[in-house]
Amino acid sequence: MTENTGVKLGAAPGSRGRTTIADVVVEKIAGMAARDVRGVYALGSGFARSMGSMRERMPGGGSGKSATRGVSVEVGELQAAIDLEIVVEYGVSITDVAGAVRENVISAVERMAGREVVEVNLMVSDVKLPDDEEGEGEEQRRIQ
Repeated sequence: MTENTGVKLGAAPGSRGRTTIADVVVEKIAGMAARDVRGVYALGSGFARSMGSMRERMPGGGSGKSATRGVSVEVGELQAAIDLEIVVEYGVSITDVAGAVRENVISAVERMAGREVVEVNLMVSDVKLPDDEEGEGEEQRRIQ
C-alpha cells in the first residue's frame, strides 16, 4: 500500500521544504558587512554605543560588540530592506563610504541569506575625529 505524500518524485532535495530566516540573522550579516568597509568607524549612534559599552563592561552583560547595533531590517520571503546608522572616520569621503557599504551589505545579504535587497538606507550620525578617545582618558585618570 502506498500513500500520496504530496512530494513529487524526482524533485530536487533542496526544493523540498521551507527555509525561514529570522530578522536578527540578516541584521548580523548586514552589520558585519558594513563594519568591514574601510572608513566605517562604528555602527549606531553615540548614545547606543555608550550604552553598549557599559553593558559590555558589566559581568554577564555581553561578550563583545553587538553585531546588530545600528542595524534595522525588514525581511520578507524573498526581499529585505536594511537601515544602517554609521559613524565614519574623519577624512574619508562619506559618499564613497556609503556606496561601498551598500555594495558590501547587498552582496553579503544576497549571498548568505538568499534575499533580494531592495534598499540599504544609511544615516551618518557622527564623524570619528583623530583626537577623540571615547572615554579612554577617563579610565586612565582613574588608574593614576
